[in-house]
Amino acid sequence: VQLVESGGGLVQPGGSLRLSCAASGFTFSGYYMSWYRQAPGKERELVAGITSAGGNTNYADSMKGRFTISRDNAKNTVYLQMDSLKPEDTAVYYCRVTLWGMAYWGKGTLVTVSS
Repeated sequence: VQLVESGGGLVQPGGSLRLSCAASGFTFSGYYMSWYRQAPGKERELVAGITSAGGNTNYADSMKGRFTISRDNAKNTVYLQMDSLKPEDTAVYYCRVTLWGMAYWGKGTLVTVSS
């Protein structure tokens, strides 16, 4: 199982970024995918999740209306569109899948929101 995040970087407050997570080693279209983040000195927290076919999504309250999770099962990729970014969104963003009761994580991509 391999999850590789990309798309992070430095962005000004109010800006946007689109993160991608390329998955391999399992049947991507059959599994729920999620994004988490971990800010410096804080615990890792759920950002958003999406069902296997993409029909249902869920978001942490602080991300609702600003972040959008989506997936392309033909490309084995899950995305996180982040708009109206705030300095408090600065964190390492990870994608995750749970297979056979075990959680698999990517190495993360750093998002820094700063002027």
